[in-house]
Amino acid sequence: MSDRAPRTRLATHAVANQPSPPTDRDLLGRDLPMREALAREAPDWVARRLAPLGREVGSERVQALGEEANRHPPEPRLFDRHGRRLDEVAYHPAYHELMHLAIDHGWHAVAWQEEGRGGHQAHVAALYLLTQAEPGVCCPVTMTHAAMPVLRHSPAVEAHWAPGLLAWDYDPRALPASEKTGLTFGMAMTEKQGGSDLRGTSTRADPLAATRADPLAGSPAEPLDDTRAEAGEEGWRLTGHKWFCSAPMSDAFLTLAQTEAGLGCFLVPRFTPDGERNAIELQRLKEKCGNRANASAEIEYRGAWAVPIGPPDRGIATLLEMVQQTRLDAATAPVGMMRQALDEAWRHVQERHAFGRALAEQPLMRAVVADLALEVEAGVALVMRTARAFDGAARGDQDERALARLLPALAKYWHNKRGPGFMAEAMECLGGIGYVEESPLARLYREAPVNSIWEGSGNVICLDVLRVLARHPQAVATLWRELSPARGQVRELDATLAGLEKQLAAPPEALEPRARWLVQRLAQCLQASLLLRHGPAEVGETFCRTRLGEEASPAYGVLPSGAPTAAVLARIAS
Repeated sequence: MSDRAPRTRLATHAVANQPSPPTDRDLLGRDLPMREALAREAPDWVARRLAPLGREVGSERVQALGEEANRHPPEPRLFDRHGRRLDEVAYHPAYHELMHLAIDHGWHAVAWQEEGRGGHQAHVAALYLLTQAEPGVCCPVTMTHAAMPVLRHSPAVEAHWAPGLLAWDYDPRALPASEKTGLTFGMAMTEKQGGSDLRGTSTRADPLAATRADPLAGSPAEPLDDTRAEAGEEGWRLTGHKWFCSAPMSDAFLTLAQTEAGLGCFLVPRFTPDGERNAIELQRLKEKCGNRANASAEIEYRGAWAVPIGPPDRGIATLLEMVQQTRLDAATAPVGMMRQALDEAWRHVQERHAFGRALAEQPLMRAVVADLALEVEAGVALVMRTARAFDGAARGDQDERALARLLPALAKYWHNKRGPGFMAEAMECLGGIGYVEESPLARLYREAPVNSIWEGSGNVICLDVLRVLARHPQAVATLWRELSPARGQVRELDATLAGLEKQLAAPPEALEPRARWLVQRLAQCLQASLLLRHGPAEVGETFCRTRLGEEASPAYGVLPSGAPTAAVLARIAS
């Protein structure tokens, strides 16, 4: 909350030339690009349902919760006072309040409860807003949301777990799933030796019937009564290590382990079917560069009880649908963070004066902020178009399905490459005060790399794009149809598209070294096409000139002569 009547006349000086303290803001009501994207891409109900969230996330109360959740990061609670294992994580109350804000209103479930009817657009727009309260909380929301397509690979598992996943109730208690009012899901795939190469997974899975003595525990691993197994499936035992476990206080985790048939996908619940704590041991919590409010753990399965999902040799393929969902969220979160940083920078430069006038009146500062605003406009347009492809795919539209394969990777790669530089530039708009922790910009800067690294860093994403282009000709054809309506409007876009066509005709071995450039250009052309077709001419044409033209610069704030800066700036808070 705002501090009451802080003193401005001190012993040695007066506090002057500072922006006024932030007040309650409606983050959706003042976000014209997102409102336009919702009107264009989503059914009317989506914006209506999002409206209260925009007001809540922009309130002083919720913004303070985000600060508190970062100031007091989670702590491991491995044992009780008598030495019995708990393997829990303790969070600050602010974290739990933010989780209630997300899950008690169904933003983790809306994509599935309104699937094909705007649910994915609603989820993505909500994540964009929630990110502006605290990005770290969005990790368990994303994991829970993204688990649903994996559960569908096993009707019995889905029947057992989906009702809790879809429940609008955040229940943080460490209890068996059957005793809880709502469930969250995590994911544990990465191992020390494998990284993105999941085929190197060393965790092993053994059917309960074949379970022998556990050499790590030093005692026999007692089989559970199979008649009480979760979801009617035969139970397995998992033994191994996971270098990264996302959302370690979840009620269940999706993971990979080696079987005799190959690499399989498994659901590992926090509690076994007989109500005992599962043998999932937290080794430590990661001390991360950013994402401090959210816990990430290193864990060991010590004969942990698990249930298989999908064919025993198709674990990676089974999890790919979850990965597609997380990629879209990982493409959306940086755009939400960029929007928050833009708001902070614009508010500051409007009220801060230097050399006799407000910073916002000075041409060079106006060019910087306008260029930042163009990046946010382009990001919003691309993530919302991608979300529409997901809902179209759910309705059986084959063209939209093709785009849903390709667009999340393009958006994830490029939005995350633009994020760190964006945050640094926003800091510069504030100067020294932007670099200290009282400003949210330092937190956003530390947060900026995480979505690029999570679930496949830049090279992995670019190689996946090449695979889609090579294996799914419909994706390429649909992409060109998506770009086609913007041809003939701006010289820079036409020239870039012509160059892309030549590059894509090259043999695969020639494309791989240029994969980053290719993915960047595809993403930028999609952004340009969307802005030209659906936005004001001043925005679309200036975006093309600054990103695709001869004056394009890797630094923000390099606008071409005659750029309509005033028109772009007018859209920041409208």
